[in-house]
Amino acid sequence: MSEGLRAQKKHETRKTISDVATRLFIRNGFEDVTIAEIATEARVAKMTVTNHFPRKEDLVFDIRADFTAWPSSLIRDSAFHDTRELYFEALGARHALVGFSGPGFVRMIKESPVLTNALHEMHREREANLADLLVRRHPGEDLPPVLAAAHLTTLLRVLFQEVLDRTLENGEAIVDELWPVAEQAFDQLEPVFGGY
Repeated sequence: MSEGLRAQKKHETRKTISDVATRLFIRNGFEDVTIAEIATEARVAKMTVTNHFPRKEDLVFDIRADFTAWPSSLIRDSAFHDTRELYFEALGARHALVGFSGPGFVRMIKESPVLTNALHEMHREREANLADLLVRRHPGEDLPPVLAAAHLTTLLRVLFQEVLDRTLENGEAIVDELWPVAEQAFDQLEPVFGGY
């Protein structure tokens, strides 16, 4: 089997496992589903599940690497202005990176302390990645870049939570309702952190 086919098969297996796990978690609750049940349902060995997803919560947050690297991995010029632009692009596209998912998925997260903690950890990792980028870009400035990263990622976290909450209330109107709120929030930060 060629490297390309092997990589494709690995990706397909990972996606199947994640999809099966998410379906089981939504139906039965995160804490009540075992790795063995996921393996059986996905028709793979238990070790295959844990090789792809070392922690059970990784099965839910299979976009963790993208989530924690975003937006710092995409910033070109201005951390503030690029983050703002990326946020509104993702909001308009109803992207998972800014909180979009189905009501069942949101309920699953909210009902599980493990998943809630894992999500908080992902937000903290996103902040650390952005802080690292800003400190490297602004040598000699220790605290201001860290504060800029903290404020920007706090804004992203609060808006993410708004998407989750509104998904359970009225999922169809989220973008229209949240857009002006997000614009106002970014406007409030720009006088202080627009230079980053």
